[in-house]
Amino acid sequence: MAVPKRKTTKSKRNMRRAHDALTVENWVEDAHSGEPKRRHHIDLKTGMYKGRQVIEGRD
Repeated sequence: MAVPKRKTTKSKRNMRRAHDALTVENWVEDAHSGEPKRRHHIDLKTGMYKGRQVIEGRD
């Protein structure tokens, strides 16, 4: 059975865990409808992206 030779320091432990944090989605209010939407994503309800019609909206 593998046994650590030395105690892992708080610094090393926390550096290893630095990548485990949950990322927060960036939500903004849509300029046209006022509904929350993710930034840099097409609004699937209206089909708009950056003020222009990109795809046909879902109704």
